[in-house]
Amino acid sequence: MQLPARDIVREYTEAVFRRARVPMEPLNFEVDWGDQPSRHTAYPAARTVPLPTRLPELATLRDLFTGASPSAPTGWSMTRLAALLRLSYGVLDRRMTVNWNQDVAKRAHFEHAVWGRGTASGGGMYPVEVHLVAGASAPLLPGVYHYDTGRHVLQRLLVGDVSSSVRAGLAGPENTDSFLVASIRFWKNSFKYNSFCYHVVTQDLGALLGSWELLASALGAPLRRLLCFDPEPMDRLLGFDSDEQSVFAVVPLSWHTDTGAGDPAVPTRAGDGEVTPATVQVGHAAHERSQRVRRFPAVTAVHRAAATAPAVDAAAVLDAAPRPLPGEPVALPEPRLDLLERPLSTVLTGRSSSFGRFRRPPELTVAELGTTLAFAAAGRPHPADAGLPADAPALTRLWVFANHLDGLPAGGYAYCARRHALLPAAPEPDIGMSAFLQQQYFLTNYTMGQVGAVLAVSGRLDAVLDAYGPRGYRILNAEIGAVAQRVYCATTAQRVGCGAVLGFDNVSMDTALGLDGSDERTVLFLLLGRNSDAVADLEYRL
Repeated sequence: MQLPARDIVREYTEAVFRRARVPMEPLNFEVDWGDQPSRHTAYPAARTVPLPTRLPELATLRDLFTGASPSAPTGWSMTRLAALLRLSYGVLDRRMTVNWNQDVAKRAHFEHAVWGRGTASGGGMYPVEVHLVAGASAPLLPGVYHYDTGRHVLQRLLVGDVSSSVRAGLAGPENTDSFLVASIRFWKNSFKYNSFCYHVVTQDLGALLGSWELLASALGAPLRRLLCFDPEPMDRLLGFDSDEQSVFAVVPLSWHTDTGAGDPAVPTRAGDGEVTPATVQVGHAAHERSQRVRRFPAVTAVHRAAATAPAVDAAAVLDAAPRPLPGEPVALPEPRLDLLERPLSTVLTGRSSSFGRFRRPPELTVAELGTTLAFAAAGRPHPADAGLPADAPALTRLWVFANHLDGLPAGGYAYCARRHALLPAAPEPDIGMSAFLQQQYFLTNYTMGQVGAVLAVSGRLDAVLDAYGPRGYRILNAEIGAVAQRVYCATTAQRVGCGAVLGFDNVSMDTALGLDGSDERTVLFLLLGRNSDAVADLEYRL
């Protein structure tokens, strides 16, 4: 008997949260690294359209945090779009670092090289694919284009204005004929993470959207993220088998109408010359490196359930925020804006995961922690298609496991963004915070005794499912991923180490924060600390 879609989502997430105690299927899975998919999707037969390569000097994180970024022009241009794509998902450098990660020995060889990108991705898999559906108002030939991350070019897959296929799936009218379409190809992650894939990739999407939000603000261009839509017309247009790859987010683009900076003036009318037949679709096939592409039943089931068209209950969304907590707040020092003076472009090109490089002393300071928390919590929490007021509360909460912090006793705390304060949740465990964290971490690439603090991002999954239906799982994870990307940016600007992990026993971590008996669960963890300077690193800028 087929379970209801919501029950399928709950069954999958429960397996995710308990995987430290009960392994997820398939058991004894082994990664076939020799048959892994390409990290950069390409269409060999498609024509390429070059993009501007110069990276602009953007506003600082301080300006973005205080709202002092440049005044907005009327819309997007190819120059701004190229900067958005490259700084978020394009290849920026080659990196080789001596650290505790298990595969470090292979990274010295070119075929196993790490290519740095501005946005974080679970396991470095980068499963999100970006397409541009350009209409008659766009400053390039109308059609469908794929962003080739490896070469920083657009690949033209179809000619003609087919924007009606995108609008057909959207919940409301859009006065534009051009869209960025973000899809996820599950095999680019599941070849390594198997059934755990869906949990990881939905947070990867959020991290990319978090980068886009920051970049759009710094570039002075509008950006709205749509997550509540029917993906079927778009999947059909792009030639996807929806069980293997599907559209997860849409961003409407309004083009800049003034000449300058190499961008021609373009008309603003949408729909001229539009191709309407529903049978029109991309004919090019992407290169497949893997000889064997596997599907995992748990991923297929939860994706079909979460892809169910959402029915947004605005009142339930407003009620889905984490509940206020009692307790006497511990005031944090005001955010150190001087620590956020680095330009966003510099921050994204320098962002990396610490992978076990933390070293003490010196200790992480409360000022650095507070600045990171404030910046992380300052993003726009909800997609723009939910019909919610601009001040709608976030679906997530930030927690702190204070471990080795200068100026804050060890223990668990909830962060209150409104008061910029910490609410004590639990004292330090009897065995000590470092020992507790190490016991709950089931991987081997971090030593908790060197970690200054562990941030946990939580949400009320059941309440979010009440608000959005099964699609709420994707929406919650997208917000969690966006928060994580903002943490990465804030720590990079402050020259603090950061590493996002999913390797803690969620059940024990929830108990330690006093969440037992509530519907709030920790979902993602971010480790903060000092990166050692005494390491051998190679960083080759492209």
